[in-house]
Amino acid sequence: MLFNSRTFLIFFLSVTTLYFLIPYKWRWIFLLGTSMMFYMAFVPKYILLLLFLAVVDYVGGILLEKAHVRAKKIILGICLTLDLATLGFFKYFNFFADNVETLGRILNWNYGLTTLEILLPLGISFHIFQSLSYVIEVYRGKQKAEKHFGFFFLYIIFYPQLVAGPIERAQNLLPQLRACRPFSYAAASSGIQLMLWGLFKKVVIADRVALFVNQVYSLDNPADFTGAKLLIASIFFAFQIYCDFSGYSDIARGAARVMGIRIMENFRYPYGAASVAEFWQRWHISLSTWFRDYLYIPLGGNRVAVPRWYFNVLIVFLVSGLWHGARWTFVAWGALHGMYLLFSLATARMRELFVHAIQFDRMPAIRRAFQIGMTFSLV
Repeated sequence: MLFNSRTFLIFFLSVTTLYFLIPYKWRWIFLLGTSMMFYMAFVPKYILLLLFLAVVDYVGGILLEKAHVRAKKIILGICLTLDLATLGFFKYFNFFADNVETLGRILNWNYGLTTLEILLPLGISFHIFQSLSYVIEVYRGKQKAEKHFGFFFLYIIFYPQLVAGPIERAQNLLPQLRACRPFSYAAASSGIQLMLWGLFKKVVIADRVALFVNQVYSLDNPADFTGAKLLIASIFFAFQIYCDFSGYSDIARGAARVMGIRIMENFRYPYGAASVAEFWQRWHISLSTWFRDYLYIPLGGNRVAVPRWYFNVLIVFLVSGLWHGARWTFVAWGALHGMYLLFSLATARMRELFVHAIQFDRMPAIRRAFQIGMTFSLV
């Protein structure tokens, strides 16, 4: 059930209308049931997998709240292992098997792993990261364990987020799912406008430029196209992927807002960023902040020696690349962004001295325009 389909339009109108018509005490049950229906419209049996992971983290959260320090680490480790092992199996097993087979051919091994016909569960990366953030926050004492399994499962499976996030935090979403909110014309109007804007970005921009991009990128013979076509297709693809991803995010936020639920902004005009660091503060914000809070800072962040700081930055971007897709091209993409940021950090003082020397700092508007153009070109 894609957001840009008639089926979703009927689903959204029906769910939203009934949500406000039924008594408040039954709303969470209704919303949980319809969210499960939405998920099961793709591959019904995977609802059991999602239910299993929800039970693991729900029980883990309750145990974490009662356990002493040493036991907490064990419980957290079990939750992390089960969640990440599930993600690893469904998303990365075939990637690992293919690489083992390639390595075997190089080393003349007669052993290889058989790839499996696995259909990736819908939004599994988003669900697992959202559930993990809850467990980690309970472990840190920043979130109380949710005792009501129905509300916890709804937090995991809330239908607007199922396709492409954003990755919400329990502190923001769980209280809103419990709150009693009457219908608000202002919220409904704002939400519908956001949905229409997201639909415009997805259908009118992303899907249209994709026609040209796919045509150029699918050509096999380099003699069939020119450098100009490749350049235009790459620029178009930048807007295609942004409008596709942010369009879905806006539709999700809008659908939730109509019901009076605010979920976080995921994109904030990223192509207006004047540096790669600023770009990642504007692009896929829920994922960037997730990696910042649960990987970068635990590694030591920038509170360590410079070589270790640079290592932490690179690790985060490599993992981020792999999160986006199980291919070496995604790892290379993450590494590229990591190297951009490391180069920026290493040359910051030198570049400021150069800018001051040529008096470029006296032309802030021109300087920022140049920085935006350079950042977009690098991205």
